[in-house]
Amino acid sequence: MAAGAAEAAGIGASAFTLVSHALCPYVQRVAIALHEKGLAFERRTIDLAHKPDWFLALSPLGKTPVLQVRGHSLFESAVICEYLDEIAMPALHPQDPLQRARHRAWMEFGSTVLNGIGAFYAAPDEALLQARAQALRSRWVQLEEALGEFSGAGPYFAGPDFGMVDVVFGPVFRYFDVIDTLPGMADLGLWRDVPRVLHWRAALARRASVQQAVRADYAEGLHAFLLARGSALSRRMGAGAVYRTAPPQSAQVPGASPSSV
Repeated sequence: MAAGAAEAAGIGASAFTLVSHALCPYVQRVAIALHEKGLAFERRTIDLAHKPDWFLALSPLGKTPVLQVRGHSLFESAVICEYLDEIAMPALHPQDPLQRARHRAWMEFGSTVLNGIGAFYAAPDEALLQARAQALRSRWVQLEEALGEFSGAGPYFAGPDFGMVDVVFGPVFRYFDVIDTLPGMADLGLWRDVPRVLHWRAALARRASVQQAVRADYAEGLHAFLLARGSALSRRMGAGAVYRTAPPQSAQVPGASPSSV
């Protein structure tokens, strides 16, 4: 349990319940923030394809995550993460208002990238798959430039301190721990000439809070989800494809190693 504002607010160690979907990247954001704050929580997982009535009563938008706090329900991951940053240390935003606003802008960029990932894995044909892969690569190039300004020697977005932009991008990069293992992905050149992004990705993958934000069977679940989409990516995977455990992150991300971040 983190000390300080959380204690002043009267929040106990078991005061939080995170209503989750196993694959939702926005749920992962909240789980990472809770871990970073040292706030204990219970997780309640639902099937978004069959939303129970009790969940719809908690979530006006019918989306995860929902964080239940002392009988109240908070929805929308950005709102929940801001709340957590206000009630418990360590702070995950810069103290300077201008820098804080700039970081929030890159958090929004992360949400745009998630939309691009969804468009990529849902592409109905090879031409669109290729085009959307290049659109994603253009986002990595933009990130590469941003890291040159913000990150310094790293390993995180703003240098040595883990922050809210890292919270957002941990789930973004996690998709590719599975996607990069699929047939023909190397040919798309998604990670070409973005060494800072690769080093950042590897550093986030080693962070305990990022690792603990999903269940142990997350990769298998994501693989099954992608295979069932009926998309160009699904067809590349092939009927009956089974997830093969990927090598350690430092091995599977080109140019990344523990000594390089």
